[in-house]
Amino acid sequence: MFLFFEEDGAFKTGTVLSQTGNAYQVELPTGRRTKVKGGHVFFEFEAPAASELLARAQAVGDDIDVAFLWEVAPEGEVKFEDIAREYFGEDAGVVERVASLLALHANPVYFHRKGRGAYRKAPPEILKAALAAVEKKRLAEEQRKRWVREMVDENTAPAEIRAQALNLVIAPDKNSTAWKALSDAASERRMTPLRLLLSMGAIASAYRWHVDSFYAQYFPRSKGFPADLSLPSNEGWDQLPIAQVKAFSIDDSATTEIDDALSVEHVDDKLLRVGIHIAAPALGIHRDSDIDQVARRRLSTVYAPGIKTTMLPDEWVNAFSLDEHRPVPCVSLYALLDKDTLEVQATETHLERISVEENIRYDLIEDQFTEEKMISGTAEHRFAGEIQWLWKFAKKCLAEREAVRGRPENLGRLEWSIVLDGEGEDAHVGLKSRRRGSPLDLVVGEMMIFANTTWGGWLEEIGVAGIYRSQSIGRVKMSTTAGSHDGMGVPQYAWCTSPLRRYVDLVNQRQLISAVLDQEASYRRSDTDLFTIISNFTLTYGAYGDFQRKMERFWSLRWIEQEGLKVIEAVVVKGELIQIEGLPFMQRMPGLPELARGQKILLDVLGVDYIDVLLEARLRQVLDETDEAAIDEEDEGVADEAQEQKPELSEES
Repeated sequence: MFLFFEEDGAFKTGTVLSQTGNAYQVELPTGRRTKVKGGHVFFEFEAPAASELLARAQAVGDDIDVAFLWEVAPEGEVKFEDIAREYFGEDAGVVERVASLLALHANPVYFHRKGRGAYRKAPPEILKAALAAVEKKRLAEEQRKRWVREMVDENTAPAEIRAQALNLVIAPDKNSTAWKALSDAASERRMTPLRLLLSMGAIASAYRWHVDSFYAQYFPRSKGFPADLSLPSNEGWDQLPIAQVKAFSIDDSATTEIDDALSVEHVDDKLLRVGIHIAAPALGIHRDSDIDQVARRRLSTVYAPGIKTTMLPDEWVNAFSLDEHRPVPCVSLYALLDKDTLEVQATETHLERISVEENIRYDLIEDQFTEEKMISGTAEHRFAGEIQWLWKFAKKCLAEREAVRGRPENLGRLEWSIVLDGEGEDAHVGLKSRRRGSPLDLVVGEMMIFANTTWGGWLEEIGVAGIYRSQSIGRVKMSTTAGSHDGMGVPQYAWCTSPLRRYVDLVNQRQLISAVLDQEASYRRSDTDLFTIISNFTLTYGAYGDFQRKMERFWSLRWIEQEGLKVIEAVVVKGELIQIEGLPFMQRMPGLPELARGQKILLDVLGVDYIDVLLEARLRQVLDETDEAAIDEEDEGVADEAQEQKPELSEES
């Protein structure tokens, strides 16, 4: 005697070995024995053999016209045996009965299961919708297969996939036919989806991938500004007093957002008054205004070689930029210094207008301000005297920070940046160096650190909310609570000096202005907007920095290829991490032997990977030289916030 039953959702047959009440001991055709409860049994049968029934029934079931079966099936709940008699006639045997059950079970579109062996045919309107869905799925599957063959056999991207190529890599809908086809084709060709799209020309080039994917993610509304933004007005600051100071700015020639200037006044024989003047866009960009919402979405200006996307429209930048020979509103920090000791006697903050006398471009005059000339007092420039005093004060500030840090800063190292001649990815690549810690570099960097530290302390002292940066145990974080920055060696630090290109600085400037005017602050300490701004800024600013470094790496590889280099020098940073000499480029070299920090090595250039921005190289020689000072500590993750001032001097760095 054989048994037809259901076990774990599958139909099975077996030979009955014994029966106790409604329970059976059954041996399956595979030889396995199992206990079957009576409630799981459909029927007993004698022929055909248990090992043959399902195969024969499946063969018969494959020929059943399910649509006709649905038509002849009675309304209401019906057993599979009844369906078998309706379709095959009253003499339907074991094979036909099982064939009917298999057909019913395999076609849930036509028949809905209502219990073991019981079904109800789908209502006509539900069947129609279900059949349409099945047909849609069938067509999609056929399309997927066609697309896969185009991509695999012809290396051609279907128009539908080409049209959404970026999104298929950035944020794919993994249930879509396009993604399934791309994923299957990439697997067949043993490539990533990105590399497959590039090979087919659906994404034009690695350069376009890096740039377009970045802007698609972070500027989905386009890089342009809304056409209906209001223009800046001088209402509210045109009556501010004009400070009687001889101010000057120090920036790179490419800088268009001039947001800081300096001044030096001799009060008398013993006192010196140093002014740090910061452009004041917060006077015209009010919280939650249309222009503020634009700036808050962008959060920062984006810099990369050959690329600059500003946080603010040109009209707003031009209205507040500290361009020479015109009165512009600013927030000024004045420090009264003892000329002999350069100790700070007092500080004051004023809201005023200044007229910058000269926008100094450091890359044009840096050779006039060498350390030797500063020491000897032989620098030749109309502001040489003022810069010399600022340099002395900057050196004192640096020494005090280094004493707190417990280690000196890595000054004297050449920092390299990319200079492009031409547009887009076909530009000619050049390199430009700047020595970190040179007099002009030190003056601007230390004055900005001094201002950010002083203003952060003042906001904390008077109980006005601010956004601070702190560092403890090597971890930098932003919060509304002032805390020491161990990496810089300062008791607190709040970004305030770049409000034209960084949103956090704009927020802090609003708070400073309210404090100067003795008005209610724009943000309270418990303001949820502050926490949202911090969270969004941290993520976005980090992404902008990653993009800048990626593009610097891209152009570094292009320069290596452009120059036809087959051997290149590098220095060991730590472990397998190396820094390429004379380029803003670091990467890991798996398999590199254990070498000391600063050890110089020669590499054989094997190739470049523009997609993953990697140099393919192997170790050629370990040189008998070390240069620990050449290591870029910022990329190593241990630099202090002084490096954050680099864009103040060079927007390309």
